[in-house]
Amino acid sequence: MTPLKEIEIRILPPNEPLILPESLSRAAGFPVLDSWVALMGRIYNFPVYRMVARADKKIEGALSLIRIKHFVFGDYLATAPFASYGGFSFSSTQARDALLAQAQKLGDELDVEYVNVRFADGDASPPAGWIQHPAYATYLAALSPNPDALLTSYSANHRNHVRKSLKKGFTAKFGGMETLDETYEGLAKSMHELGSPYHSKDYLRRMVSALGANLELAALYNAQGKRVGAGVFIFDGDTATNLHANILQEARSDYAGEFLYWSAITRYSQKGFQTFDLGRSLLGSGNEVFKMKWNPRKQILAYWYYLRKTQEVPRLDQKAPKFQIAIWIWKRLPTFIVRPIGPFLIKGLA
Repeated sequence: MTPLKEIEIRILPPNEPLILPESLSRAAGFPVLDSWVALMGRIYNFPVYRMVARADKKIEGALSLIRIKHFVFGDYLATAPFASYGGFSFSSTQARDALLAQAQKLGDELDVEYVNVRFADGDASPPAGWIQHPAYATYLAALSPNPDALLTSYSANHRNHVRKSLKKGFTAKFGGMETLDETYEGLAKSMHELGSPYHSKDYLRRMVSALGANLELAALYNAQGKRVGAGVFIFDGDTATNLHANILQEARSDYAGEFLYWSAITRYSQKGFQTFDLGRSLLGSGNEVFKMKWNPRKQILAYWYYLRKTQEVPRLDQKAPKFQIAIWIWKRLPTFIVRPIGPFLIKGLA
C-alpha cells in the first residue's frame, strides 16, 4: 500500500501569482488563471481566495474561490465565476480532499450559506460533507481541419440545417476590441429576450483587455446587415470555449444559431484547436438538444455543494419555479431599465 503523503495547504496572498504544473493548469481551465479570477474580483468587487495543496514541495492541487454576497441570490463561495466549470484541479484524492476541507473551513469562518465547487468530472463521488448535484453538462466537440469530415459526422437533418444556414446570407464578424460594441449589443438584446439580465459593456471591455489573444468576440448579421446574434469565445490550450453565444428570436427559424456555431467550429478547426467546448446547459433543456446536434461528447459536470444554512441545493437557474415570474416580467421591461439594473442582478449568479 502506498503511504499517504503529508499534504500542506497554503493560502496565497493577493499579489502572489499562481503557477501550476501544466497538467493541473489544463484540468483547472481558464477560471483558475490569475487573469480571470482577478478580473472578476475587480469588476464585481468579489473577495478572492486562492489556495494550493503541496506535498514533498510539489503542488498537487489548486482551488480558487470567490465570495458572492447578493441581496437576492444569497451569500456563498464558488469556483469559476461566470464560467461553466473550472478553478479546481488535483493530482490525488488526498490533495482534493485537503483542499475541500479548507474550503469548508473558509465557508465556516465567513459564515456563508454554502460553498459550490464546479469542475469537469461529474462521475466522481464527493467526500463526506459534500453532495453532488448533477444539473449541468458541457459538450465537447472534436475538431478537424477538414470541414467536410466534420459535416459528415452530423445527422442528415443537422447537415441540412447547416447547409440551409449557409444560403441565408449570414455573416459572422470575429475580432477583439473593435468588435466590442456590436458583440455587446447582440448579447444584451438576446439575453433580454430570454428574460435574463446581462453584464455591462465594461465587463466585456475589461475581459478583452485582460485576456488579449486568448479571447475572441463575434457579431452575427443577416443578409440585410442587421445584427442578429453574438458570441464570446475563450482559448485555453488546445480548446476553444463558448462562453456566451445567443441568437435573436427573429433569426432562429433561418438557422442563425447553426451558422454562428458552424462559423466558430470551422474557424477554430483551421486555427489548430482540437476541441470546441460548446458550453454548459441544463440537463434536458432545449439548449442541450441543440448542442447534441454537433455530435459532442457529453460531460456531466461536478457541482459539489457544502451546505451550511440550507438543506436543499440552491436553484439559481432559469428553470427554478421561483424565477418564472421574474423572467416573464424582465422580458417585458424596456431596455433603459434592464441595461443599468442587469449587472447588479447578474452579479449574484456567478
